Amino acid sequence: MGVYLCRKNLSVAIPMIQKSFGVSKARTGDIISYSAAAYAVGKFIFGPVIDRFGGRMCLLLVMAGVALFGGLGAFAGSISMLAFCYSANRFCGSAGWGAIVKLTPAWFPPRHWALAMAFLSLSFVFGGVVALVLAGKIAAWSGDNWRMVMGLPSLVLLALLVIMWRIIPCDRQAARAGRSAAGSSGFDFAYMVRLLKLPQLWVVCGMAFALYIMRETFNDWTVDFFKTEGGAGMSNQVAALLSTPFDAAGAVGIVLLGWMFDRLTGRRRTMVLFGTLALLAVLVYCLPSLYRLGLWQVETTIGLIGFLSYGPYSLLAGVLAVEIGGRNGVGTVAGLVDSSGYLATVFAGHYFGRLLDYGGYRLGFHVLAFVTLTSAFLCLGLKSSHKPQPSHALQD
Repeated sequence: MGVYLCRKNLSVAIPMIQKSFGVSKARTGDIISYSAAAYAVGKFIFGPVIDRFGGRMCLLLVMAGVALFGGLGAFAGSISMLAFCYSANRFCGSAGWGAIVKLTPAWFPPRHWALAMAFLSLSFVFGGVVALVLAGKIAAWSGDNWRMVMGLPSLVLLALLVIMWRIIPCDRQAARAGRSAAGSSGFDFAYMVRLLKLPQLWVVCGMAFALYIMRETFNDWTVDFFKTEGGAGMSNQVAALLSTPFDAAGAVGIVLLGWMFDRLTGRRRTMVLFGTLALLAVLVYCLPSLYRLGLWQVETTIGLIGFLSYGPYSLLAGVLAVEIGGRNGVGTVAGLVDSSGYLATVFAGHYFGRLLDYGGYRLGFHVLAFVTLTSAFLCLGLKSSHKPQPSHALQD
């Protein structure tokens, strides 16, 4: 949650940054695109590192790096410098989820992996909600000073780092298992080749490519959506509050789908995912037409979009990564899935901003609905005969 305080605050700061530097949405979107690329690279690099050194050490280093570069971003004198600091922030943060996932199989039995991952996924959902509320209050308190919005959350993360250092138990056994699986060099190419031969991995990576664009777009552009459609009467604080249902309702969707996946097998899993994603595509397509009906309709729809999107999103680099990679390789698989997804989120920045400059949010959300529908059809390629078991995963 602390890492997200220094990530989703950008969503609140975007309208202020545009005004302060006098730039277009596409130029502001460069911050999102460059940082997404850095995040994707970090996901790929840090997966084997996490498997080798364990989750505790990596998680603490993540928090320190995010706090450092999150604070430095507040002193940026140009869009380019802000993009560099925010990209470094996200590069450090890219190891956070893998570190958490690495710790999970040592704490919970396999029959509870999906639900355990669902509850742990609440960290980034509630982190997003708290980040929006905190950043909105900082904006109101500071007179819409984007530097305060970008910098002050780092102080909260530093305080959390001290607490986590004291209470997270050591995971030396998991780290030793990871080093054994990775070999003395820390990266086993033969293991990677075996992973890349698994069709399931490619299907999940393909779904990640589509779903991460959708989630990243709503993370970064929803506040600006309300500001753009609401006009001068819409304050940054109110726009931030109106954006919170996306994460808040997403928390419910994560837990519900995690609970269902622990109880579903094979084809039933696939059909639940397909129905969820198809309905999600319809809602995203209709969203820009709802603003004229009233704010509560838009706010409710954004909540439903979060409810339907976060559940499938949390499964990809969560329980599905554990089932494909096993205990020893989960960090690597989660890194591969996340890196493929966040490579796609490059398009949620500059290129989505260009869509908005050209055709407004109607065109942007219609394109996003098509991308989401693509992920619905991709999920039909998931294994449908039996629920994957840890014994079939690449644990050795």
